[in-house]
Amino acid sequence: MNRTADTQRTADADRPTDLDRSSDPDRTTVVEPSGFDPGTEFDRQVANLVRLGYPALAGWTVDRFTELVAPLRAAAVAGAAELPPPTEARVPFLLVITRDLAPVPDRLALTTLAGKRRPGFLDKNFPLADLPRFEPVKELALPAGPAYLLFDVDRGEEFRNVTPAAAVDAMAAVDRLPITIDEGIALITQFPAALASNRCFSLVGSRCGDRRVPALWISQVAPKLGWCWHGNPHTWLGSASARPERIGLN
Repeated sequence: MNRTADTQRTADADRPTDLDRSSDPDRTTVVEPSGFDPGTEFDRQVANLVRLGYPALAGWTVDRFTELVAPLRAAAVAGAAELPPPTEARVPFLLVITRDLAPVPDRLALTTLAGKRRPGFLDKNFPLADLPRFEPVKELALPAGPAYLLFDVDRGEEFRNVTPAAAVDAMAAVDRLPITIDEGIALITQFPAALASNRCFSLVGSRCGDRRVPALWISQVAPKLGWCWHGNPHTWLGSASARPERIGLN
């Protein structure tokens, strides 16, 4: 791919007309303003996945799906006990479903923007065949299996107009790590308002050995999974992060 094509693609991705502008993009509101209970939140996330049809994606019954993730409830309660309630920018934990249970495009199609109906989709410049090549970076120790917990997840708006490369260095300095494609999909599935105009984010925890970095942004009033260059900053694109530990089923 030549430099002219690189420049054109990043310019296309940064077009403000490709974003669903809000009247007050600097406003961060509390999703659950008071009375946050991690156990109740875990139950909500499970129920949301059932409502969206995750068991059917795997060819499972609802009972089989809920029984699979049930052992993670106690860990969610313990791990989030000292964390604040979720906001649009930061959430205490996520129940992450992986490609072991359902393919990325299928789960992406079940996402929407807050208050919108159009389903998420894969950018035309992101070949479907390339998705399996994007693996967790070596710094991440992800649990095996179809589900795990991720804690203290931040969409990384402080890294807007910062290259993903520089953002990862800044995360490491405060003992945080970038999140993956699966984790980014989990974030906007459970908290659609996390993806907002001028508050989009890279998923630097998934890489394939070249200069591409996956990212979630807004196009056609829907979430879009695409990619940007590792060394290119964008004013509307941050880099999401979380605490290093992930807790799995085993």
